[in-house]
Amino acid sequence: MTGTFGFSYVGLIFLACLFIPNILYARVPPTDAVKFEENKVLLACERAGQALCTVTVLIFSDFNVHSVDPRLLWLGGALVLMLLYLICWGRYFAGKHVTRDFLRPFLGLPLPLAVLPVAAALLLAVYGRVIWLGIAGVILGVGHIGITAQHWAALKKVERP
Repeated sequence: MTGTFGFSYVGLIFLACLFIPNILYARVPPTDAVKFEENKVLLACERAGQALCTVTVLIFSDFNVHSVDPRLLWLGGALVLMLLYLICWGRYFAGKHVTRDFLRPFLGLPLPLAVLPVAAALLLAVYGRVIWLGIAGVILGVGHIGITAQHWAALKKVERP
């Protein structure tokens, strides 16, 4: 439940799925960026959650595949969510690079680029039975989903004069 220290290649794969699109996004930001004031508490939660998730997925070997058992369904679920996350990024990069493509719902899921990676982290925590990632994922979720919801609300105000 507390985790076994050791390198996690599964964690590294998850981080690559998160970092690569975000690095590309920094190079190709939206052409219509909407400015808004981020809530400081949510921002602190987001940053703390990002740091804690990053460290946690790398330092516990419990996330690696050790045997074939029913728990792999949790890992499979996490991988599916990460694949959907990457598809949402593809939608942004293949489009006009506008904020709407970055934030709009996907398959009925609101704020998919915020919800999907948080949900994937929580499923990964269940799979690895590492409570620290679960806690980090909740902290990240509060901040990241909260800020993204603020961003979506600001975009809707701009679109509706």
